[in-house]
Amino acid sequence: MEQINAIGRRKAAVARVYVSLGTGKITINKRDIATYFPSSILQYIVRQPLATLDAVEKYDIKINLKGGGFKGQSEAARLAISRALVKINPEDKAALRAEGFMTRDARTVERKKPGRPKARKRFQFSKR
Repeated sequence: MEQINAIGRRKAAVARVYVSLGTGKITINKRDIATYFPSSILQYIVRQPLATLDAVEKYDIKINLKGGGFKGQSEAARLAISRALVKINPEDKAALRAEGFMTRDARTVERKKPGRPKARKRFQFSKR
C-alpha cells in the first residue's frame, strides 16, 4: 500500500493527512502527537477513528495542520484520518459514520454585523 492522503476541515483548521502501513506512529507538523497536543483528550480525539476500527498500531500517519485552535485542529485531523481510512477500505465507512466521524461539522463563527459590537450583541439601549 502506498501513501493515502485526505483532507479534513473544522472551523478555521485544515488538516492534510498521509496514511501508510506502519507501527502506529502519528506525526503532526514534524512533531510527535504527544508534544503537539499535550492534552490527552485532544490525542484521544485524533486516535478515535483508529480505535473504532482496531487499527491503532497498523498505520503510520503524518498530519499537516494549519489554522484554528487546538480543538478545531484535532477534530479536523479526526475527519481527515476517517476519510483516509475509508479510501483504504470502503467497508469501514458504515462503522465510522455510525460514530459520526465522517460528517464535516459545518458550524463556523458568525460574522460581525455593522452597527453592533459583535455578531448578535447590541449596544446598551437607553429609553431616555
